[in-house]
Amino acid sequence: MDTTNLFRLDGRVALVTGGSRGIGRMIAAGFVAQGAKVYITARKADACDATAADLGPNCISIPHDISTVEGCRTLAAELAKREAKLDILVNNAGAAWGVPFDEFPESGWDKVMDLNVKSPFFLTQALHAMLKTAASAGRPAKVINITSIDGQRVNPWQTYSYQASKAALIHLTRRVAAELIQDNIVVSSLAPGAFPSDMNRAARDHGDGVAKRIPAGRIGVTEDMAGAAIYLASRAGDYVVGETLTVDGGIVNASLASSIDG
Repeated sequence: MDTTNLFRLDGRVALVTGGSRGIGRMIAAGFVAQGAKVYITARKADACDATAADLGPNCISIPHDISTVEGCRTLAAELAKREAKLDILVNNAGAAWGVPFDEFPESGWDKVMDLNVKSPFFLTQALHAMLKTAASAGRPAKVINITSIDGQRVNPWQTYSYQASKAALIHLTRRVAAELIQDNIVVSSLAPGAFPSDMNRAARDHGDGVAKRIPAGRIGVTEDMAGAAIYLASRAGDYVVGETLTVDGGIVNASLASSIDG
């Protein structure tokens, strides 16, 4: 057994949505470092272009708004003009909305559900043919959905649609995995905990305080997220189908519950 190239991504083409910043950028950087050609997309063209420039010639910016089904299909068509196949799709783009229960608006519900649940499904659907072209029994294509520990347990924030959307995406990952494995496409998900980003400003701006509530004693860093994504995207993760890999320093699975009897 030769494990020398177990985690390499040489010759593979990847697309990372929401790739201009935060977790998407961490994953894109990791893929580039392992030899992949990585397309990143984001709604803001300037930010997307700047990140691609920072990550080097093997990172290409294709800015798009994928909050609608038409946007997903447009992005897929644009990618098809540039590549004959797609080895790895990372559905990372997402949104959150926090408002007290009695004030929570329909607009906040719909925006989050559309981007966090509907877009991953319809973008994967739109790219299905390119993924199938890349896939084989010996080297399956990969779809990695970025979920969240907020879909695995209840947190104190009033982000109702966000928490519901991530729980939905975890189960959707299983259902789509059951379908696409027939095409040699492996679908899985990553559930991050506290990583510094514009979406997780507490971890970004108050990391030391947040770290006190994490069993590992620190917030996540780029290598943690990149390493987990590389594992699922590479040969190392070929047999991990429909699974959600929790990357959170132990919050979900290694936290001791508080006693209710004092």
